[in-house]
Amino acid sequence: MTSHPPIESYDELDSTNAEARRRADAGEAGPVWITAGVQTAGRGRRGRAWSTERGNLAATLLTLTDRTPAEAAQLSFVAALAACDLADTCLGAGAARLKWPNDVLVRGMKAVGILVESGARADGRLWLAVGIGVNLAHAPQDVERPATAFADHMAGPPPAPLAALEVLASAFERWRTAWATQGFAPISAGWSERATGLGQRCEARLPNRTLVGVAEGLDVDGALRLRLDDGGLERITAGDVFFGDG
Repeated sequence: MTSHPPIESYDELDSTNAEARRRADAGEAGPVWITAGVQTAGRGRRGRAWSTERGNLAATLLTLTDRTPAEAAQLSFVAALAACDLADTCLGAGAARLKWPNDVLVRGMKAVGILVESGARADGRLWLAVGIGVNLAHAPQDVERPATAFADHMAGPPPAPLAALEVLASAFERWRTAWATQGFAPISAGWSERATGLGQRCEARLPNRTLVGVAEGLDVDGALRLRLDDGGLERITAGDVFFGDG
């Protein structure tokens, strides 16, 4: 199995991303995986809450990079591919699909949340907190879109969180190494092979407007290429994308 940074496990934290941020602010560089059995104040994308019940996985990789913030953000795709590998390991090849930018879906329902945060250090480098939450045993009920857990699709019990993290961290390291040595191309190819919705009509809800068109695929930097009805092309770099299933 691919080697990966060390794992530090806690019974309870407010948020693994928050813990990574505190450590980064204190000068810690990592790389280290931080995981907690329970999160009391977990967060998802765009400020949404992300609950972590015992039996689910909440983990954050704290690391440094010399990349620009825009390039570093591509690690969200690396995280999505690693989580997809974990799902395939537990549920069988092809069980998971990816929806832009980094939603991991099982049977069309969200099973994984990813949040990448960063900040500048005094030396000019960026610290990164790559947070990944996996619904192994429990799926939240009070969410705007249907969610599921690995356990809902397994005959036996799901893996323990630490066992799942071993698989996830190794997969992340494989994809991260490809990204570091070959650029975004292998990440884009791997993501596109597992993507759902490419070639289909979708609605992109952006902070200040809503666009409708056909999702053509990833641009060279991870932006979603959206072909509008008038033939124009929009690059979606941030927002929520909804396909026919909402």
